[in-house]
Amino acid sequence: MTTMLEPLRRIAAYAVCADSDGRVLLVRASERSGTPGTWSLPGGAVDHGEDPNHTVVRETAAETGLSVAVAGLADVLADMRALPERGITIHTDRLIYRVAVRGGTLADRAGDRPTDLARWYTLDEARLLPLRSFTARALGLPASSADVVPDEAPEFPSFYAVPGPDGLHRAQRFAAYAVCTDPAGRVLLTRVSDGYPGAGCWHLPGGGTDYGEQPGAALIRELVEETGQTGRLVELLGVASHRDAASLGPEGYPIDWHGVRAFYRVVVDQPNPLTIADVGGSTCEARWFGRDELGALPTDRLTEVTAEAVQAARLT
Repeated sequence: MTTMLEPLRRIAAYAVCADSDGRVLLVRASERSGTPGTWSLPGGAVDHGEDPNHTVVRETAAETGLSVAVAGLADVLADMRALPERGITIHTDRLIYRVAVRGGTLADRAGDRPTDLARWYTLDEARLLPLRSFTARALGLPASSADVVPDEAPEFPSFYAVPGPDGLHRAQRFAAYAVCTDPAGRVLLTRVSDGYPGAGCWHLPGGGTDYGEQPGAALIRELVEETGQTGRLVELLGVASHRDAASLGPEGYPIDWHGVRAFYRVVVDQPNPLTIADVGGSTCEARWFGRDELGALPTDRLTEVTAEAVQAARLT
């Protein structure tokens, strides 16, 4: 049973790359991979502390021989994949970027690598290939059955730190946050509790996604838990990547922390009284800010992801 497999999580970044003839760039999984013979977008795991923009450029070059430039973020999605032969189940948060080729020569990457072929295909040709499910979705093609999906999501801690090579514990976490507005144009922020990184700063409502959970669903859930508001997801605004090499939180010891956070525009059509369900957690206050009030907040009173997301949403 797939529920008996060891659960793992990772964050990865992939490239949707089209040439002047409308063909898309795909790579084939080698015998070294968990799904040999399947085809997917070029890309791979985000290293600890690495900006996903850099990941997709690095991995595309390694798998195809082509240098690409990131043109924008296309989608963020999550999936679970069971690998019974390895005894594991993997939840992957996938960042899908649009990219353009800026040089290099298409080349196969033989050897001890997860992929072995790189090819350009029309969408009609790609439709006939055994595509990874996330690749089919990213290209707007019918869902593929190439992945083995677990029976159900396994138990997995929301916070997971492991010893790093330098002796510090390290944690990489994917989260989803809301740039949330009401009909009056006010912006909803939450304040970080004492004892947590960023204590006292104003933050976007949201938080870490659960194992097997899609980022949009996680965001709407977190919005209710942290503020009592029911929101409507409007659009994906971007992804922020921040590293704090020695973060100190309620664990009581320094952690090399890498957070990758998708942020979305969310609308609350009918605001409710502000309430915090998780009393004693990382959120101690929730408040609506007028645009002028938000613009008057000093930048050191905002968390990094909040300042970045507010700017992306053009709210100040």
